[in-house]
Amino acid sequence: MAHKKDVNYFNTFVELAGYSCKAANLLNEIMNNFQAQDLEAKMKEMHAIEHDGDLARHAMVKKLAREFITPIEREDIMAMADQIDDVTDTIEDVLMRMYMFNIKSVRQHALKMTEIIVKCCNALKLALDEFHNFRKSQKLHQLIVEINFLEEEGDKLFTEATRDLYVSCKDPLEVIAWDQLFHYLERCCDACEEVSNVIESVIMKNS
Repeated sequence: MAHKKDVNYFNTFVELAGYSCKAANLLNEIMNNFQAQDLEAKMKEMHAIEHDGDLARHAMVKKLAREFITPIEREDIMAMADQIDDVTDTIEDVLMRMYMFNIKSVRQHALKMTEIIVKCCNALKLALDEFHNFRKSQKLHQLIVEINFLEEEGDKLFTEATRDLYVSCKDPLEVIAWDQLFHYLERCCDACEEVSNVIESVIMKNS
Protein backbone atom coordinates (compact mmCIF):
# COMPACT_ATOMS: atom_id res chain seq x y z
CA MET A 1 0.00 0.00 0.00
CA ALA A 2 1.43 3.36 -1.00
CA HIS A 3 1.87 6.08 1.62
CA LYS A 4 -0.57 8.99 1.50
CA LYS A 5 1.96 11.41 -0.01
CA ASP A 6 2.90 8.77 -2.59
CA VAL A 7 -0.70 8.39 -3.70
CA ASN A 8 -0.72 12.08 -4.62
CA TYR A 9 1.35 11.30 -7.71
CA PHE A 10 -0.94 8.47 -8.69
CA ASN A 11 -3.96 10.69 -8.06
CA THR A 12 -2.45 13.28 -10.39
CA PHE A 13 -2.09 10.65 -13.11
CA VAL A 14 -5.80 9.90 -12.75
CA GLU A 15 -6.59 13.62 -12.80
CA LEU A 16 -4.55 14.10 -15.98
CA ALA A 17 -6.33 11.15 -17.60
CA GLY A 18 -9.60 12.79 -16.60
CA TYR A 19 -8.68 15.78 -18.78
CA SER A 20 -7.95 13.38 -21.64
CA CYS A 21 -11.42 11.85 -21.17
CA LYS A 22 -13.01 15.32 -21.16
CA ALA A 23 -11.18 16.19 -24.38
CA ALA A 24 -12.22 12.89 -26.01
CA ASN A 25 -15.85 13.37 -24.99
CA LEU A 26 -15.85 16.93 -26.34
CA LEU A 27 -14.36 15.79 -29.65
CA ASN A 28 -16.97 13.03 -29.85
CA GLU A 29 -19.75 15.52 -29.18
CA ILE A 30 -18.41 17.88 -31.87
CA MET A 31 -18.14 15.06 -34.40
CA ASN A 32 -21.65 13.74 -33.75
CA ASN A 33 -23.32 17.16 -33.71
CA PHE A 34 -21.09 18.81 -36.26
CA GLN A 35 -21.57 22.50 -36.98
CA ALA A 36 -18.69 24.01 -38.96
CA GLN A 37 -19.49 27.53 -37.73
CA ASP A 38 -18.98 26.41 -34.11
CA LEU A 39 -15.45 25.06 -34.57
CA GLU A 40 -13.65 28.22 -33.45
CA ALA A 41 -15.64 28.39 -30.21
CA LYS A 42 -15.19 24.66 -29.64
CA MET A 43 -11.43 25.05 -30.07
CA LYS A 44 -11.42 27.51 -27.17
CA GLU A 45 -13.41 25.06 -25.06
CA MET A 46 -10.97 22.28 -25.93
CA HIS A 47 -7.95 24.46 -25.20
CA ALA A 48 -9.35 25.28 -21.75
CA ILE A 49 -9.37 21.53 -20.98
CA GLU A 50 -5.82 21.15 -22.28
CA HIS A 51 -4.68 24.18 -20.25
CA ASP A 52 -6.18 22.80 -17.03
CA GLY A 53 -4.29 19.57 -17.67
CA ASP A 54 -1.07 21.52 -18.13
CA LEU A 55 -1.60 23.33 -14.82
CA ALA A 56 -2.08 20.01 -13.00
CA ARG A 57 1.06 18.61 -14.61
CA HIS A 58 3.11 21.72 -13.71
CA ALA A 59 1.95 21.51 -10.08
CA MET A 60 3.06 17.87 -9.96
CA VAL A 61 6.46 18.67 -11.49
CA LYS A 62 6.98 21.45 -8.92
CA LYS A 63 6.19 18.98 -6.11
CA LEU A 64 8.51 16.38 -7.65
CA ALA A 65 11.40 18.86 -7.75
CA ARG A 66 11.15 19.33 -3.96
CA GLU A 67 11.02 15.67 -2.94
CA PHE A 68 13.92 13.29 -2.43
CA ILE A 69 11.91 10.08 -2.04
CA THR A 70 9.29 9.11 -4.61
CA PRO A 71 7.07 6.00 -4.89
CA ILE A 72 8.49 5.15 -8.33
CA GLU A 73 11.50 6.53 -10.18
CA ARG A 74 11.41 10.24 -11.03
CA GLU A 75 11.89 9.61 -14.73
CA ASP A 76 8.91 7.24 -14.69
CA ILE A 77 6.75 9.86 -12.98
CA MET A 78 7.77 12.41 -15.61
CA ALA A 79 7.31 9.94 -18.47
CA MET A 80 3.83 9.07 -17.23
CA ALA A 81 2.77 12.71 -16.85
CA ASP A 82 4.21 13.64 -20.26
CA GLN A 83 2.57 10.72 -22.06
CA ILE A 84 -0.86 11.38 -20.53
CA ASP A 85 -0.47 15.06 -21.42
CA ASP A 86 0.33 13.98 -24.96
CA VAL A 87 -3.04 12.17 -25.18
CA THR A 88 -4.90 15.41 -24.46
CA ASP A 89 -2.64 17.41 -26.79
CA THR A 90 -3.19 14.96 -29.64
CA ILE A 91 -6.97 15.11 -29.24
CA GLU A 92 -6.78 18.91 -29.32
CA ASP A 93 -4.66 18.64 -32.49
CA VAL A 94 -7.53 16.88 -34.28
CA LEU A 95 -9.91 19.74 -33.59
CA MET A 96 -7.35 22.38 -34.53
CA ARG A 97 -6.83 20.74 -37.89
CA MET A 98 -10.54 20.44 -38.54
CA TYR A 99 -10.65 24.22 -38.14
CA MET A 100 -7.46 24.83 -40.15
CA PHE A 101 -8.60 22.60 -43.02
CA ASN A 102 -12.03 24.25 -43.08
CA ILE A 103 -13.90 20.96 -42.65
CA LYS A 104 -17.55 21.33 -43.66
CA SER A 105 -18.88 17.85 -42.88
CA VAL A 106 -17.72 14.77 -40.98
CA ARG A 107 -16.99 11.41 -42.60
CA GLN A 108 -18.55 8.29 -41.07
CA HIS A 109 -15.23 6.64 -40.32
CA ALA A 110 -14.24 9.69 -38.25
CA LEU A 111 -17.26 9.08 -36.01
CA LYS A 112 -16.17 5.48 -35.47
CA MET A 113 -12.58 6.47 -34.78
CA THR A 114 -13.64 9.11 -32.27
CA GLU A 115 -15.77 6.53 -30.47
CA ILE A 116 -12.67 4.32 -30.17
CA ILE A 117 -10.69 7.27 -28.77
CA VAL A 118 -13.33 7.78 -26.06
CA LYS A 119 -13.15 4.08 -25.15
CA CYS A 120 -9.33 4.21 -25.10
CA CYS A 121 -9.32 7.20 -22.76
CA ASN A 122 -11.90 5.64 -20.45
CA ALA A 123 -9.90 2.39 -20.25
CA LEU A 124 -6.74 4.42 -19.61
CA LYS A 125 -8.34 6.30 -16.73
CA LEU A 126 -9.53 3.02 -15.20
CA ALA A 127 -6.00 1.61 -15.54
CA LEU A 128 -4.54 4.65 -13.81
CA ASP A 129 -7.13 4.28 -11.03
CA GLU A 130 -5.53 0.88 -10.41
CA PHE A 131 -1.94 1.98 -10.94
CA HIS A 132 -1.21 2.94 -7.30
CA ASN A 133 -1.76 -0.72 -6.42
CA PHE A 134 0.18 -2.09 -9.40
CA ARG A 135 1.92 -4.81 -7.37
CA LYS A 136 -1.37 -6.41 -6.27
CA SER A 137 -4.04 -5.24 -8.69
CA GLN A 138 -6.10 -8.00 -10.31
CA LYS A 139 -7.53 -5.60 -12.93
CA LEU A 140 -4.58 -3.60 -14.21
CA HIS A 141 -3.21 -6.18 -16.65
CA GLN A 142 -6.60 -6.71 -18.28
CA LEU A 143 -7.09 -2.95 -18.69
CA ILE A 144 -3.71 -2.69 -20.42
CA VAL A 145 -4.77 -5.53 -22.74
CA GLU A 146 -8.01 -3.65 -23.44
CA ILE A 147 -6.12 -0.45 -24.35
CA ASN A 148 -3.89 -2.44 -26.71
CA PHE A 149 -6.95 -4.09 -28.29
CA LEU A 150 -8.64 -0.72 -28.80
CA GLU A 151 -5.48 0.70 -30.35
CA GLU A 152 -5.49 -2.21 -32.83
CA GLU A 153 -9.15 -1.49 -33.60
CA GLY A 154 -8.15 2.12 -34.22
CA ASP A 155 -5.45 0.94 -36.65
CA LYS A 156 -7.98 -1.16 -38.57
CA LEU A 157 -10.42 1.75 -38.77
CA PHE A 158 -7.62 4.02 -39.96
CA THR A 159 -6.85 1.61 -42.81
CA GLU A 160 -10.53 1.32 -43.76
CA ALA A 161 -11.06 5.07 -43.50
CA THR A 162 -8.09 5.91 -45.70
CA ARG A 163 -9.09 3.32 -48.29
CA ASP A 164 -12.67 4.63 -48.40
CA LEU A 165 -11.42 8.21 -48.68
CA TYR A 166 -9.30 7.52 -51.76
CA VAL A 167 -11.97 5.33 -53.37
CA SER A 168 -15.02 7.53 -52.81
CA CYS A 169 -13.86 11.14 -52.55
CA LYS A 170 -13.28 13.09 -55.76
CA ASP A 171 -12.34 16.45 -54.23
CA PRO A 172 -8.51 16.60 -53.96
CA LEU A 173 -8.57 19.21 -51.18
CA GLU A 174 -10.95 17.07 -49.13
CA VAL A 175 -8.72 14.03 -49.68
CA ILE A 176 -5.65 15.93 -48.46
CA ALA A 177 -7.49 17.26 -45.38
CA TRP A 178 -9.05 13.97 -44.33
CA ASP A 179 -5.90 11.98 -45.05
CA GLN A 180 -4.16 14.08 -42.39
CA LEU A 181 -7.14 14.07 -40.05
CA PHE A 182 -7.34 10.28 -40.07
CA HIS A 183 -3.64 10.18 -39.19
CA TYR A 184 -4.25 12.50 -36.24
CA LEU A 185 -7.25 10.48 -35.05
CA GLU A 186 -5.19 7.30 -35.20
CA ARG A 187 -2.40 9.01 -33.23
CA CYS A 188 -4.83 9.58 -30.34
CA CYS A 189 -5.14 5.81 -29.85
CA ASP A 190 -1.35 5.44 -30.20
CA ALA A 191 -0.90 8.04 -27.45
CA CYS A 192 -3.12 6.04 -25.09
CA GLU A 193 -1.11 2.91 -25.81
CA GLU A 194 2.11 4.79 -25.04
CA VAL A 195 0.79 5.48 -21.52
CA SER A 196 -0.01 1.80 -21.06
CA ASN A 197 3.56 1.01 -22.17
CA VAL A 198 4.91 3.26 -19.40
CA ILE A 199 2.65 1.47 -16.88
CA GLU A 200 4.02 -1.89 -18.02
CA SER A 201 7.58 -0.58 -17.80
CA VAL A 202 7.03 0.57 -14.19
CA ILE A 203 5.51 -2.81 -13.28
CA MET A 204 8.53 -4.64 -14.74
CA LYS A 205 11.04 -2.38 -12.95
CA ASN A 206 9.31 -2.79 -9.60
CA SER A 207 8.42 -6.48 -9.68
